[in-house]
Amino acid sequence: MLHQQGNGGKAMLTREGVRLMECCDRERNEELIGVLLAISIVSKRLAGKLIALEHLETEKTRGGKTNDTRQNAATRR
Repeated sequence: MLHQQGNGGKAMLTREGVRLMECCDRERNEELIGVLLAISIVSKRLAGKLIALEHLETEKTRGGKTNDTRQNAATRR
C-alpha cells in the first residue's frame, strides 16, 4: 500500500503495506523452498539411476554378470 505523504511526491509504505509485503515474501519463500526441495529429490533419484546405469555398463564391458534388479511378471509379487 503506497501512500502519498507530503514528501515531494515520493511514495512511502504504510504499516499495512509492509505487513502485506512480508506476508507475500514469506509465502513466496515457502513456495520457493518447496520447489527447490522437489528439484533436489528428483536430482538425487536421477543421480542414483545414472550411477546404477554406469555400473551396469561397466559390468557389461568387463564381461561380468550383471545383477539386473528388474523383475519379470513371473517373479513379481
